[in-house]
Amino acid sequence: MLADLGERSGDIALQCSETAGYLGELNRRIQADVAQLGDLQDNMGRLAASQSESVTAARELSVTAARAGQVIAQGHDVIGLSLDEVTQLVHHVSGLESHLRRFLTVIEAVGGISEELGAIARQTRLLGINAAIEAARGGEATRGFAIVAEEIRRLAEQAGESAGSVGEKLGLLDQDARRLIGGVEDNIIRSRGVGTHIDRLRLSVAEIASLVGQFGERSNAIVACTDAADGDVAALRAGLSQFSRSAGENAARVDASRVQLEGLEGMANAMLDRAAHGPGKTRNSRYIALAEEGSDEVSALIDGAIAEGRLTIEDLFDTAYRRIEGSDPPQYLNGFTRFADAVIQPLLDRRTAQDDAIVGCCLIDMNGYLPTHVSGRSAPQRPGARDWNMEHARNRQIFMDGQIRRALDEEGDFFLCTYRQDLGAGRYRALRSVFVPLAFGGRRWGLYEVGYLI
Repeated sequence: MLADLGERSGDIALQCSETAGYLGELNRRIQADVAQLGDLQDNMGRLAASQSESVTAARELSVTAARAGQVIAQGHDVIGLSLDEVTQLVHHVSGLESHLRRFLTVIEAVGGISEELGAIARQTRLLGINAAIEAARGGEATRGFAIVAEEIRRLAEQAGESAGSVGEKLGLLDQDARRLIGGVEDNIIRSRGVGTHIDRLRLSVAEIASLVGQFGERSNAIVACTDAADGDVAALRAGLSQFSRSAGENAARVDASRVQLEGLEGMANAMLDRAAHGPGKTRNSRYIALAEEGSDEVSALIDGAIAEGRLTIEDLFDTAYRRIEGSDPPQYLNGFTRFADAVIQPLLDRRTAQDDAIVGCCLIDMNGYLPTHVSGRSAPQRPGARDWNMEHARNRQIFMDGQIRRALDEEGDFFLCTYRQDLGAGRYRALRSVFVPLAFGGRRWGLYEVGYLI
């Protein structure tokens, strides 16, 4: 009945181990989700900051649009008045042409009068000359008349000179007036183009005002959208924070459940181990005996090598583990590794072959380091193949769990337990192991393990 109780305890321990393993995996996934959630919260924080900047920018844009609308409205009125004045100026310039042309008519009339005055002056001068000649013929009696005739001739010459001067000035005035009229005509032609541009400018100003109005409407719509989005982002952040807290609490509960199950597993394994130490024979007895025989053989090999100088006690207890570059999972070397591969591994292969249920025999030091393993579990690692390495390259790794730690701390002749072996990629298998303590030179070195299928 004690043996049956032990087996049932082993089954309970296995179920606890499996459940704890599932909870551990669940906890790892929850923790991974929490980490991703943390990254998401960070991203949401940055999004919230950007959203806040967008809201501020949108509001500033709306204010700017309103100001632009006011400026455009005011400018539209000013531009309209200015364009009206320019239009009136153009009309005024256009009206100058008729006035200037009438001025040319006056100049031409004055020129005609000047020519007539010149002709009269010439005739008067001739008359004065004739009168002087006649006065000279009359002698002393016509001397007074001669003086008058001379004066008439002199005045006629002055009138002729004045008429000539006036004619020259009128000619220059005519030339200047005609050049002015030509310039005015050019300006009139240009003013017609200016009128076209003014109409286009009026239309452009009206279109700008319309666009600014539309811009203001769109800005207000953007402000409304950004305000709504800001509220949504805030609500989402609050939801994420709540979910993160909930996930953290769930992870803590799962981990607490795992710890309790591991404690229950330890209690069940303690009952299994106690039953194995009883007087009755169980199905574990054969593997316990094989484990004790194997540990004795390993101890004899190591003690002999130390005595012969092929192994030093310092290399045997070397804990300066040197990581092998690029290994994944990490593998390590120490002073005992080479001797273990050369001398201990053949023994482990032979001992593993003693029973089909045995999956492997190995050595474990006080820190969980496996200096060597059976050949089938000591293949060279494959780069980038972590899951494959977990199953086929278990040598030189460090393994430590609750059962190994308890077996290392036990003071008895052996420790029997049931557990799940991690094969990587979420794969496990149920094993039962016998751990036998190993000591050399009066110091506890570690364990000899025999793992077998139930």
